[in-house]
Amino acid sequence: HEHVNNTFFIGECILSGIMSVNGKKVLHMDRNPYYGGESSSITPLEELYKRFNLQDSPPESMGRGRDWNVDLIPKFLMANGQLVKMLLYTEVTRYLDFKVVEGSFVYKGGKIYKVPSTETEALASNLMGMFEKRRFRKFLVFVANFDENDPKTFEGVDPKATTMRDVYKKFDLGQDVIDFTGHALALYRTDDYLDVPCLETINRIKLYSESLARYGKSPYLYPLYGLGELPQGFARLSAIYGGTYMLNKPVDEIVMEGGKVVGVKSEGEVARCKQLICDPSYISDRVRKVGQVIRVICILSHPIKNTNDANSCQIIIPQNQVNRNSDIYVCMISYAHNVAAQGKYIAIVSTTVETSEPETEIEPALELLEPIDQKFVAISDLYEPTDDGTESQVFASRSYDATTHFETTCNDIKDIYKRMTGTDFDFENMKRKQNDVFGEDEQ
Repeated sequence: HEHVNNTFFIGECILSGIMSVNGKKVLHMDRNPYYGGESSSITPLEELYKRFNLQDSPPESMGRGRDWNVDLIPKFLMANGQLVKMLLYTEVTRYLDFKVVEGSFVYKGGKIYKVPSTETEALASNLMGMFEKRRFRKFLVFVANFDENDPKTFEGVDPKATTMRDVYKKFDLGQDVIDFTGHALALYRTDDYLDVPCLETINRIKLYSESLARYGKSPYLYPLYGLGELPQGFARLSAIYGGTYMLNKPVDEIVMEGGKVVGVKSEGEVARCKQLICDPSYISDRVRKVGQVIRVICILSHPIKNTNDANSCQIIIPQNQVNRNSDIYVCMISYAHNVAAQGKYIAIVSTTVETSEPETEIEPALELLEPIDQKFVAISDLYEPTDDGTESQVFASRSYDATTHFETTCNDIKDIYKRMTGTDFDFENMKRKQNDVFGEDEQ
């Protein structure tokens, strides 16, 4: 397999949009001919076959090539999560249509179960026994009422000292329930969270519940026509505020003076700048490799078994269930999102690589998807910046992790923003300036 180095540029697109709104002069260069770098959606289907060096062209049964729009790195948006807030505050939502993902599932003992999305579902769920359900409900009520600024809601838990392991003990929750709470609700990738203070976990479960409450089927949203729509929305935002975009611009050199960035050289010319944001592939000397992710795009002609024929869903395989250190994710979308031909489904499996046989690691997930019409395998290196950029003013984003939602990407965006501006990222600052330059035709 060709090892494709995928980086995800949506962070850069969002940052250039936000910086433009904040009155900075922004030039956004991309060596690719399309917005959003490797995060783009690939269309037509023939292009995907080429990208993965498959000798054949897609069979007739796959329908029209141009009906396909395949995200290389799919992620869902949490309805109440940070990215949706960024989209709402900057009003980029006006360019996008979202659908609610139909269900989230969790793997237990070789089978998948729906993560309950209502009290009725919770009572009917086979995920836990009757007594466990009562204890779990008590726990959820505790989380919902928990307010870090009001000690009366603590019930003897110290948010800054009590570990999550102890909170689970307090409510007498068993291992399976702990697995599904930590990995399918709080969305942790490993079990490291168990032994740190519980506040972050409680807030993550709150976010899940609040997102779920917005639409009811699941807490996730996904844009029609795929994620490639997101960077384009932020690109339009940036342009409205006078930002400049240059696609198809190779970057020959990052020009430094006295250890500080002063410009970017492209095709013989230098564009001068005070600060530079880029993904790791542009600055190999300022990043270190921290691991790998395997992603397998699978084309199916059927919904995934035992998902109630959902046309979109997420499946989380907690690491404990398959003797691993990190979870395996499946995220599935379909023709219902205008990303595949009629009657076709796209399931993407991803996980952090732990052995020298990455394809063996994801077998439990692939078994859930059988029969698979076509697989596309990519193994990507994960990079993170080696310095915070304060001296050089070169700010690198992190590569894109194996999770199937955007929260970690948003944390990175907020982190870069703080390093660049010296101030905390504040959603209020992102609100569009009121008397905006929108003509009626933009609406």
